[in-house]
Amino acid sequence: MALFVSDLQKSREFYKGFLGFEEPYTLKRDDGTDRIAFIKINDDQYLELFAQAPKQDGQLNHISFFTDSAEALRAYLASRDIKVPEKVGKGQIGNSNFNVTDPDGHTVEIVQYEPGSWTRRETGKYLPETRIAGHMAHVGVTVGALDPAMTFYRDVLGFEEFWRGSSTGKTLSWVNLRVPDGGDYLEFMLYSTPPDAAQMGVRNHVCLVTPDIAKAVSTLEARRKNYSRPIEIKIGVNGKRQANLFDPDGTRIELMEPATADGKPAPSSTAPAPTRQQQ
Repeated sequence: MALFVSDLQKSREFYKGFLGFEEPYTLKRDDGTDRIAFIKINDDQYLELFAQAPKQDGQLNHISFFTDSAEALRAYLASRDIKVPEKVGKGQIGNSNFNVTDPDGHTVEIVQYEPGSWTRRETGKYLPETRIAGHMAHVGVTVGALDPAMTFYRDVLGFEEFWRGSSTGKTLSWVNLRVPDGGDYLEFMLYSTPPDAAQMGVRNHVCLVTPDIAKAVSTLEARRKNYSRPIEIKIGVNGKRQANLFDPDGTRIELMEPATADGKPAPSSTAPAPTRQQQ
């Protein structure tokens, strides 16, 4: 996931000093100032911090999925009448990529990691023991209308739905869809009334997996310097222990254990999707 940040130094203090990740490389502007900082979760997963003002989707710049053939996926998407660029581009860090737009207006980057890229150059590096987690299990994004999102991610991209949840029991709150060739997933954050800026930060979120949430929270408590929010461990509707953190711009970082607290799968909700209301 890529995020707009208002103060790159404060964001670095949060993601590096507090959460314990490292920054293997940075892209600069022509004037020499830092434009994008790359925060490494593991060899395949990064957070990108864009030091510029948000444009339209709260603090969310884009989400990204990697593939073994960007060109084959570009051609396939074109065959399914998805608007794609005429050719696959090459990013500044050396990976092949292109962007599409999902039905909710989120920018979705498709990236192919190239052998000579900065990403692969740093394989096995910048993975300190201080990392609060070593895996990004999912990213969550706002979804206003369920059917178009399902058509795009499930029917076209081939994601597989495996769980639905409701915070009220009356209307659906979340739909989880797993990527075609892996265990990671995308979480639809459903809404009826368009969220405000603060709500966008809660819903457009990152989930990091930790085997022991109590140990992770204890580690974070010992690192507290500039982080003033309470850190509470709760059991979510999905039955898993979790704790929510918020970066300096209000983007939620969810820490979550991989298994349910009682070892039993949480039942999937049969509640109807919310009806979208305009404001």
